[in-house]
Amino acid sequence: MRQILQDLGGGMTYLQESPSPIPNSHELAIFSSASLISAGTERMLVEFGRASLAHKALRQPEKVKMVLEKVQTDGLLATVDAVRSKLGQPLPLGYCNVGVVSAVGGEVAGFTPGDRVVSNGPHSEVVKVGKNLCARIPDAVDDESAAFTVVASIGLQGIRLAAPTLGETFVVTGTGLIGLLTVQLLRAQGCRVLAIDFDEHKLALARQFGAETCNPGRGEDPIAAGMAFSRGRGVDGVIITASTPSSDPVMQAARMSRKRGRIVLVGVTGLELNRADFYEKELSFQVSCSYGPGRYDPAYEEHGQDYPFGFVRWTEQRNFEAVLDMMADGRLDVKPLITHRFAFDSAPDAYEVLTADKKALGILLQYNPAAVDLVQRQVTLNPGIQFDSAKPVCGFIGAGNYASRMLIPAFKKAGAQFHTIVTAGGINGVIHGEKAGFAQASTDVAAMLADPDINTVAVVTRHNTHARFVVQALEAGKHVFVEKPLAITEDELGLVKDAWQRVVATSTPRHLMVGFNRRFAPQVVKMKELLGAVKEPKSFIMTMNAGAIPSEHWTQDPAVGGGRIIGEACHFIDLMRYLAGSPVVSVQARRMGNAPGVQVSEDKASITLGFADGSFGTIHYLANGAASFPKERVEVFAAGRVLQLDNFRKLKGYGWPGFGKMNLWRQDKGQEACSAAFLDAVAKGKPAPIPVDEIFEVASVTIQAAQLLRSQ
Repeated sequence: MRQILQDLGGGMTYLQESPSPIPNSHELAIFSSASLISAGTERMLVEFGRASLAHKALRQPEKVKMVLEKVQTDGLLATVDAVRSKLGQPLPLGYCNVGVVSAVGGEVAGFTPGDRVVSNGPHSEVVKVGKNLCARIPDAVDDESAAFTVVASIGLQGIRLAAPTLGETFVVTGTGLIGLLTVQLLRAQGCRVLAIDFDEHKLALARQFGAETCNPGRGEDPIAAGMAFSRGRGVDGVIITASTPSSDPVMQAARMSRKRGRIVLVGVTGLELNRADFYEKELSFQVSCSYGPGRYDPAYEEHGQDYPFGFVRWTEQRNFEAVLDMMADGRLDVKPLITHRFAFDSAPDAYEVLTADKKALGILLQYNPAAVDLVQRQVTLNPGIQFDSAKPVCGFIGAGNYASRMLIPAFKKAGAQFHTIVTAGGINGVIHGEKAGFAQASTDVAAMLADPDINTVAVVTRHNTHARFVVQALEAGKHVFVEKPLAITEDELGLVKDAWQRVVATSTPRHLMVGFNRRFAPQVVKMKELLGAVKEPKSFIMTMNAGAIPSEHWTQDPAVGGGRIIGEACHFIDLMRYLAGSPVVSVQARRMGNAPGVQVSEDKASITLGFADGSFGTIHYLANGAASFPKERVEVFAAGRVLQLDNFRKLKGYGWPGFGKMNLWRQDKGQEACSAAFLDAVAKGKPAPIPVDEIFEVASVTIQAAQLLRSQ
């Protein structure tokens, strides 16, 4: 199958071949028949990709601030690498898809193969989407019309927030695709509508849909037009669907509104508001969030948990259904909005039209389902690669940010042979696999694990899948490198231990490694060397200035990410275990207390470990610090001496004979050395770089610490 991608670095829009995605239990797979290019959103993305680096920076000042903060903590070179990597990741385009259901997950109800559906899937010959982001298409609605459902739902959600009533006067500022759909929806609501735009062609369509119009480009005053339209009383509401950096649309909306009028921003504008305009009239102003309730809620979109109908009448999915019903009975007519049609093969030409012709509105892509192999689970990326079975031949599961930016380059530098990269959606595997030199990309984990040519597997997926994939890979007879954590529950850890015991019982030894890279960092290696001469107990203070992550982020979900202690603080539990060189014998933990009306998460906590040799240490994992403070600080007190490491760049010794400091030009957390040690052990049959007993010990201690925090 093929999908449209946008190169954010160079600006090229192109078709990319990738393996067909496999839906999970809450998803549907869909054979595309048509999709709509969103003239506003996608034009903005394409133009952003084609802009210079300086122009990109000017358009995203908040990202520039983040970059400058990263320079302070991680160093210039690491920051440059991160920015280049981000801009080097192509972006899938599109969110207005129509097709036929080809497969459904085990927990999907209400859809069966063969159903015609709309979804927010991308421009791709095969898409997979959550069940709550799809809606069945009535027989009376053709595929081309149905392709407008998602963009119409954006306008509909803005209307729901504005709560118009029969006979009210409303202004729609900006008559692009969403604006013209909003005009029709308001008219269907029984409202009088005034449309404002600089484009006379679009205003002509607005008049065709029953609106009066105002063109500021011809010298017409929007405020005066709004007041005249409302018979001097002020309009009841304004829905802004324009995209402009100017704050004029908001200012004009305020001044033409009646007392207690409603203003809803659906588009993107400047927000330099005049308080007096809003204060004197007691105006309400609200920003609309996409298609409706459920948007950006993982429980709704990814896990299929619907909101109760009696309490949330209109969700994303129910807005889709409402739009389709209006199309079916003729109250919403999108045919006049279609300006161009392109075969999917010619999709790049469609984007040239999108950027060159500002009058382009509804640009439809037409697919040929008969030409697509739905069960194509793998594609060749770099043909003709020969593998040496005496050395590590690697399969990767996962191609997210850490895998693509850190682990895959580290494996490559260490001489790994890349066979297959597997991802759920397919496209990420193609993007990063082709660049790294993988022979093929796939969406089929089982097929990759069954391949006899692959002897080593790296697991770099979401944390709740680690244990399952580790067990499967061990049972398939592979050496396994898993990014931390090894498991997020004691039950999962037990399954891994059982699988490992079965491996140990076989005649062919295998390696199990967790990506605890910090113990391989050059400055940590130096610390270990210095501490080797100390025969008395040591004390440790390790501070992780982790920074805040939204509570709804998957890493904060105990069932998915395991929480930040299991998912991230495990690095420092392992590091302390390594530097102490002694087993953990006690675990204590304390988190910050809840403030009035505020539930504090576990990422503001301390963990104190006691070791068999009398050493002890405290890990401060804090998400409430300043970004300018070092992210990671390690301090060791021993025998009248101190070692202090900041951000894996600056190591300073106090009282150490012959050692004062060890500073690096760039941050080095040991990823490359960690990967090289593992692959060298696999290739040469050496002992594992981290003893398996220590891996299991650290996993158990980490889970225990998290449980202590959650019980408080």
